[in-house]
Amino acid sequence: MGDQELLNELRQFVQERDWAQFHTPANLAKSVSIEAAELLEQYQWSDEADPVAIAHELADVLTYCLLLADKLGLDSEKIIRDKLEITKAKYPVEKSRGRSDKYDQL
Repeated sequence: MGDQELLNELRQFVQERDWAQFHTPANLAKSVSIEAAELLEQYQWSDEADPVAIAHELADVLTYCLLLADKLGLDSEKIIRDKLEITKAKYPVEKSRGRSDKYDQL
């Protein structure tokens, strides 16, 4: 299934339930954060987590991210690739390999 096919399926899911009225950019951004917190909750007391629960929570985060990008008229693949180029410039391999320092500390 391609990205466009998945996005169309998500749009249809939302449309069938008449949920677009609730999907303002602010509400979708809040939902990303809420679902990300639920993902993090899976690791609250241990570095071990149920892989099925992780997959479900991660799917929720990704779904809201895709819906938000779509609502804003952004191409998810393009914005990720654009940001990757910026990040590559900030973290050149020769300076950052094996290090977790922030770019201004390299």
